[in-house]
Amino acid sequence: MPDNHDLLDLLSDLDLPRDLARLDEEQLTEMAGAIRRYLVTVMSQTGGHLSPNLGVVELTIALHRVFSSPDDAIIWDVGHQAYVHKILTGRAALFPTLRQDGGLSGYPSREESDHDWVENSHASTSLSYAMGMATAGRPGHTIAVIGDGALTGGMAHEALNHIAHARPDRLIIVLNDNGRSYAPTVGGLANHLARLRLDPHYESTKKAIGSRLRRLPRIGELADETARRIKESIKQMLAPSTFFDVLELKYAGPIDGHDLGLVERTLERARGLEGPVVIHVITDKGRGYQPAIADERDKLHGVGSFDAETGEPILRQAQYTDVLETALADIARRHPEVVAVTAAMEASTGLGAMAVEFPHRVHDVGISEQHAVTFAAGLAVAGLRPVVCVYSTFLQRAFDQVMMDVALHRLPVTFVIDRAGVTGPDGSSHHGVFDLSYMRMIPGMAIAAPANEAELCGILETAVTHPGPVAIRFPKGAVTTTPDVPATPVPFGEWEELSHGEDVALLATGRMVEAASKAAGQLAEAGISCTVVNARWVKPLDPRLERWAADHRFVVTVEDNVVSGGFGAAVLEALSGSGLAGRVRVMGVPDRFIRFGGPAAIVAELGLDGDGIVARVRELAGDRPAAG
Repeated sequence: MPDNHDLLDLLSDLDLPRDLARLDEEQLTEMAGAIRRYLVTVMSQTGGHLSPNLGVVELTIALHRVFSSPDDAIIWDVGHQAYVHKILTGRAALFPTLRQDGGLSGYPSREESDHDWVENSHASTSLSYAMGMATAGRPGHTIAVIGDGALTGGMAHEALNHIAHARPDRLIIVLNDNGRSYAPTVGGLANHLARLRLDPHYESTKKAIGSRLRRLPRIGELADETARRIKESIKQMLAPSTFFDVLELKYAGPIDGHDLGLVERTLERARGLEGPVVIHVITDKGRGYQPAIADERDKLHGVGSFDAETGEPILRQAQYTDVLETALADIARRHPEVVAVTAAMEASTGLGAMAVEFPHRVHDVGISEQHAVTFAAGLAVAGLRPVVCVYSTFLQRAFDQVMMDVALHRLPVTFVIDRAGVTGPDGSSHHGVFDLSYMRMIPGMAIAAPANEAELCGILETAVTHPGPVAIRFPKGAVTTTPDVPATPVPFGEWEELSHGEDVALLATGRMVEAASKAAGQLAEAGISCTVVNARWVKPLDPRLERWAADHRFVVTVEDNVVSGGFGAAVLEALSGSGLAGRVRVMGVPDRFIRFGGPAAIVAELGLDGDGIVARVRELAGDRPAAG
């Protein structure tokens, strides 16, 4: 697919999104094709969520032709479907800055545009946002676009239950079914049924039937129920009941989400009805781009830089997740009691190889992290050894289940927490900088932060035989080696002293170990001698901690986690009883949400790279506390 920026020419004279309504069918078809070419061209350089956006081009155009954003609020769930929305709301020229320092976020962003109502980057939340906005009585319609499997999340069903009960006006739910939620049952009959259900004459006829039956002798008091039964009998002859029919929500679909005219007409009819309406559209992930269509694994769902002609990645290096994938498959061969659980992210969390070899031992429960954790607890109660593979920022959603359903019962569940620490370009909500804090407070939870890929494999070996719950967190990023498996288990609760010095003890976790070692070398040249400790177990702490603190003038802890309640806080707590806490200085992520951008740039900005550690230690060295 050639480099083609003709989209900017097409949009140059338009006041977007308002002027979309004046374009004819031919112009809209041309625009849809140009948008797809632009998405591929730009994302081949920036990376991002490719196939979900290729699938929503017509749907997004229709939404912005029928509704008047931002007066009508369009809420995207999952927010990575919103790239076309960004293009059509005045950000097309900025799109090449997607996920780059100082550029556009990979998700809706309130800071970027009034058209982005929420930074909706965690799945299954749109219906709750929309219900709240509709209930508040704001002018205009509220439209929640939910797809990519987000309707499998329990929170979405809780919101639907409330919507069906309260029945707010001017609330429209668009279910974007791209093969990861409801089964596609498209066809002429379904399209006809959709038009029938949302036709104003259908609603008025239904009310008229009830009114006339009410005037008939004997059955007047049963008129509404009789009308309902007649309506349901007719519907069952045409199509089976849907989940939404059971909730008595007005429902249209499934309809072809790439038939722009049909989608527009359906949205127009929905806009004129009272109460909430559900529109079920079928779209194709990767629409119009053959490499995405041909990708059987995930349709090029999320990509780094790639060749636009072939779809092949450019210079892809082995990642931590790849190392995990190899290690887990090897462990599964040797431990038949080990099973794995994922919340709709089998390939992304390193379960691909295990799923191929042991398909009945890998359980994908959909986008439902809470259920995933308690399901794992049930597996453990029955004698298995579950490994829950999940991104750090998504495990936050299941905190209560980790505490009450796993830890309270002291169950041997291993949590493999990918994308921990500063992750980079996806958005503020995707930095995994809270897991050490929220996991550390849970009684009986062991927590490990391996310093490298080999240590990840060794700690995983330890975890799957440990008698209680273990959390292992590691970053997103490339690795330099492919460790041999099986790995040697890492001793439980034991830290590793990498170098010895007299002045400062640098206690670092995870990827910060490399930065601390680099800093120690620079500090040695300045005459400051450092001990560097790989504090690979954040809980429990190594019993030698007090000795390290006593032998040095001060202790600096380094972590890529928020300082509130993290590793440094644990060290302070442990040393408070011995009077050594005054020697501790904590380095970590400050108490704020951090921006998106390149991980290295953000880490440096936070002062957590080698140079930042050197600067902090040299500052402290000018005012050293007396040795005790």
